[in-house]
Amino acid sequence: MGLVTWSLGVLFLSTLLLCSADVHHYEFFVRESNFKKMCNTSTLLVVNNSYPGPEIRVHRGDTVFVNVHNRGKYGFTIHWHGVKQPRNPWFDGPEFITQCPIRPRTNFTYKIILSEEIGTLWWHAHSDWTRGSVHGAIVILPAENETSPFPTPDGEQTIILESWYNGNFKKIIDKALAAGTPPPQPDAYAINGHLGDTYGCPTDTIFRMEVDYEKTYLLRIINAAMNEQQFFTIMNHTLTVVAVDASYVRRFKSDYILISPGQTMDVLVSANQNAGQYYMATRPFSDSDVPPVDFITTGIFQYTNFVGGSNASLITLPAMNNTDAMLNFISRIRNTNVTQNPPINVPVDTDINRRVFITLAVNDLPCKNSKCVVSDGFAASLNNVSFVYPHIDVLQAYYRNIRGVFAENFPFLPPEFYDFTGNLTGVVSAVEVGTRAICVNYGDAVEIVLQSTQMGAGGSHPIHLHGYSFYWVGAGFGNFNGETDPSTYNLVDPPLMNTIDVPGTGWVAIRFFANNPGVWYMHCHFERHTSWGMSTVLIVRNGSTIETSIRPRPSTMPRCHRT
Repeated sequence: MGLVTWSLGVLFLSTLLLCSADVHHYEFFVRESNFKKMCNTSTLLVVNNSYPGPEIRVHRGDTVFVNVHNRGKYGFTIHWHGVKQPRNPWFDGPEFITQCPIRPRTNFTYKIILSEEIGTLWWHAHSDWTRGSVHGAIVILPAENETSPFPTPDGEQTIILESWYNGNFKKIIDKALAAGTPPPQPDAYAINGHLGDTYGCPTDTIFRMEVDYEKTYLLRIINAAMNEQQFFTIMNHTLTVVAVDASYVRRFKSDYILISPGQTMDVLVSANQNAGQYYMATRPFSDSDVPPVDFITTGIFQYTNFVGGSNASLITLPAMNNTDAMLNFISRIRNTNVTQNPPINVPVDTDINRRVFITLAVNDLPCKNSKCVVSDGFAASLNNVSFVYPHIDVLQAYYRNIRGVFAENFPFLPPEFYDFTGNLTGVVSAVEVGTRAICVNYGDAVEIVLQSTQMGAGGSHPIHLHGYSFYWVGAGFGNFNGETDPSTYNLVDPPLMNTIDVPGTGWVAIRFFANNPGVWYMHCHFERHTSWGMSTVLIVRNGSTIETSIRPRPSTMPRCHRT
């Protein structure tokens, strides 16, 4: 059954590519610029002097070339978040996973191959914490002669939710890692680079979206925050969710959304209230013992030709620790069987031939450098392995068979089982460091169960897998039970995601067919956790044909310092 449906998916993609796909070219000049917010001036690395950066606007199945010019002081890379890049991991972007950094005073051109993605994705730097200021939207319109599975909106607006620091993102994390201490909390949150009217600085600006009465608008919402899940709402207006992570979902209405770092959502809103100015607002959600700062950031949903004020006391959002609000929202996300989506192709139990059970934990390791202010610094791990970036990229080492860069022995089970979400008294869970990869064969049917633990402060983890959209088939609280929990899986209409939030005291299960050969990064999209090592690499070996194998290595790849 899986092979037949997979073949239909290939036919779906081939049909798209037979349409008149276009080729687009963009120039990104990345340099430092000054921005004044909260009555302070901060120097940020940005693209084309803009925060957030420029929007890439294309149609489904198009190809995009982005020439990135590094005019900054240090190297970085750019990732095209949620773009599958079929057989093309060379241009996926994560530093030391698929390429080495673009050095200062050099440039590198990415080739971005779009396939079945539709709706909204985004791009961001994938080095250190540079993505905090180097990011922007990817808008993917329907292909020629293709329609959307909802009425055509009268307009659209991209909404990017961000973390704001009064400082340089790279310097902030470099200082924290050297000292062995956690990075600081953000100074504010932003909507499209604007801090709104809640932080007390008279020169701060507020984002305004102008709308016409009785018109409907498509909001393309991106959570680019560094370490914070976010609630988002528009006061007195109902939001209709139509797509998540560039895949259409069964439409549902809500007063708010909950979106994790890395995720994107397409949402319809109708301007059907009395003409006026209504607050849009965002605040964090957290189920951790060490939550983020609970700031509310505002924007304005403004009806045309209305002059008047807004009342901050009218802002209503779920409380930051409202787990019921979180569950009520995410439990309603379902796939939809529309022709604009690829055929639903969930691996069934008899298909699965690769099962991986991964625990997520925050740990500590001895802090050994001269700037340490503590004896034990922070670490994070998957199955007790804290990832270490190699000196050359894993993809190059795999492709060229360079030994000593990584090991193909990531554990498919945790080294020990305990009450992961319960009482950890007496539990001593040792962590090791290394560059260890999960290796599967082309065509394998893969199930990965991601289990949170109470190690560290506990809390949720938004896990992102590069190169794939996967089916979110199951979730629950407590410890995963391999005997009984699979009976609760949704194998009928699970949503396709590229980033999934693992609840702080629970687990999620995902399934996919390994049909995109390459080296693909998997990591927590809380940047502090990735900085501490909560990541690994999925290597999907080549199939038996050219069409099922990695494309040849481009000659233009940035050179690594030690090669």
